[in-house]
Order: sequence, then structure tokens, then C-alpha cells
Amino acid sequence: MNKPIAIHHCPLSFSQRWIEYCEEQGVDYRIVNCFSTNIIDDLKGCSALLWHWGLRQPQSFLIARSIIASAEAMGLTVYPSLSTAWHYDDKIAQKYLLESIGAPLVNSYLFFDEREAREWLKDAEFPLVFKLRNGSASANVRLVENGRQAARLCKKAFRRGFRSVPGYFYDTRRKVRNVGNLGSFVDKLKRLPAALEQLRKTRNLLPRQKGYVYFQEFIPHNQNDIRVTVIGDRAFAYTRAVRSGDFRASGSGRNCYDRGGIPEEALKTAFSIVESIDAQSLACDFVTTAENRVLLTEISYGFPRMHILDSPGHWDRDLNWHEGHMAAEDAILVDILEKLKEKEIRESGTSKSGEAS
Repeated sequence: MNKPIAIHHCPLSFSQRWIEYCEEQGVDYRIVNCFSTNIIDDLKGCSALLWHWGLRQPQSFLIARSIIASAEAMGLTVYPSLSTAWHYDDKIAQKYLLESIGAPLVNSYLFFDEREAREWLKDAEFPLVFKLRNGSASANVRLVENGRQAARLCKKAFRRGFRSVPGYFYDTRRKVRNVGNLGSFVDKLKRLPAALEQLRKTRNLLPRQKGYVYFQEFIPHNQNDIRVTVIGDRAFAYTRAVRSGDFRASGSGRNCYDRGGIPEEALKTAFSIVESIDAQSLACDFVTTAENRVLLTEISYGFPRMHILDSPGHWDRDLNWHEGHMAAEDAILVDILEKLKEKEIRESGTSKSGEAS
């Protein structure tokens, strides 16, 4: 490979392993800062850009999609590509995208007019699931038991709105339950000041959510949901137990990697969506109906790295099982390097063809 790979480094993101992999395998790379005013000049002479952007650097929501589109226009191979990540942390975008390709999305209802929303709610069946367009680990998701609760949410949605990011002490009970041991608890206490400062910056940066209201049909009797994460031609999957006394599974921390709990339908659907939207990676969350239909609730290009590393193996597109742990970062980078190699071969062939003529 004649040109280096550009990597935007952010602590605790995929970039740490990408850097290690490049050094281990002798891959030429360059550290760049995607928040630099000179980022376009810095990317010149590079073959690819890897930027694991998201809530760890909330300012990335202001600029990441623009940088990705610009880098692709320069001819760089980018992870995540625009087709992979334009809908990231945006449930409104996901609703329209998934409906456009005929994906089995849970019935979802979106209103940008309060009067229209209130009129629809008169005949709606409860409970419903209320969601904001952004939020992870079940943040900004709540169960609406009746029309009175729904009306209050509508009023707030079309007036004061909601904070994009809940307070640090939101969901405290789950956070304490998932600490595990005294050492982890002490470690969390040490990180608390930095976490509070990061939260303050994020809450100030991201706008309030208002001017719309979004509901999904509630699918009852699920003791867990199903997370299928596709990276290239590999599918990693596990179930997540619903939180105690709750209906949400995301963020519960109770994952099970028993292959018997993963329906083939979920794997096939995840692969199909990835192919339809041309995604390099995609985490798909499913629930199961009483008739054993598998339905999508949302998707995301981003996902926790440890949940992939903990998987004892993965499925390929033909649903063959491959035993062995794999780092998500390695799978992503291997795919990027393979794509760059194929690109070099094509360009070399085109150049030779031109010289021959």
C-alpha cells in the first residue's frame, strides 16, 4: 500500500486498537485530528480515513457527516462511510430508511404537528413506546401507559422539549447494579468528576429535542431482545435480558451468547439490511412477537467493542458458524485493507490498459 491510512485518535474508542494493529502488521498510518480546520489538507496523500465518532466526542455530531462526505469526495475509503453512518443516533432517519427498504420495523408513528398527534392518540392502543430521535443504552425511551401520559409528552415535545442527554444520575439503580465489585465502584468514583464535566459539555452542545413526537408499538412479553451486529460478511449475535421491573433490554448488561437463542430470521434480516443500505457495519436490535416474528426496533453503526470480543464466534452470510473470538476493530480494519488492495489492483489494471493502448 503506497499511501498511509489516516486515523483520528480518541481514547477508549476503536482507534487505539487500529493503531496497535497497524504497528503490529506494518501498515503505514497517520494520526489526524478531524476537528482541525486543516483536516482536508491533512488527508491529502492518504488512502483512507478511520474515525470512530460518537458520544465520546459530542462535537462530532456537528461535523462528522460533513467530513466523511468530503473525504469520500477526495477518493478516500472511509470508515464509517456516509452510507454506513448518516442515520447514526437518529431514530427518525432510521424509521424512514428502514421503511424505504421494506425492513420489518416495529410499527412506528412520527408527527410534526401537535394537533395531528393528539388526534391520532385518541384511537391509539396503549401502551406505546415513546422515543426521542437520539440516545443510547435505552436513554430517552419510556413506556407510555395511557392517553393522559401521551398527551403530557406531546405538550412538552411541542413546547419546551426534552434534553438530548439525560443527567448523570439518570438510571442510577442500573448503574450501581452493574458495577460488579468494590474495585469497579471505586474506579467509577474516581472518574466521576471527569464524567460530570463531559456530561455538562454534551448537554450544552446538543440541542433540545422538540417539534416532533415519536411512538412505536409496544411488543409485549419479551424477556430479552436480540442484538445482531454485522461487520462485513460476519454476524455477531447475543441476547440481552430485559432489566428487572422494566421493559428495556439495552444497557441491562445481562448478555447471553447462547447460539440457540438467536433466530435465523434475525441473522438473515441483518445481513439483508446491510446489503440494502451498503453499510460496513451495523448493529440491529430485534424483538419477537407472540407469533415468533422478529421485528426491528432500531439500528446503529456504533456498538460496544467488548460485546463483540466476548462473542465465541460469528456467522458468515451463508449462516455457517465460525468459532473463535475476534476484535471488532480488527474485522473493520481487515475489510478496509482488503478494499484498498482491490482498489489498487483495479487502478493498476486501468493504468496498464491505458499504456497498452
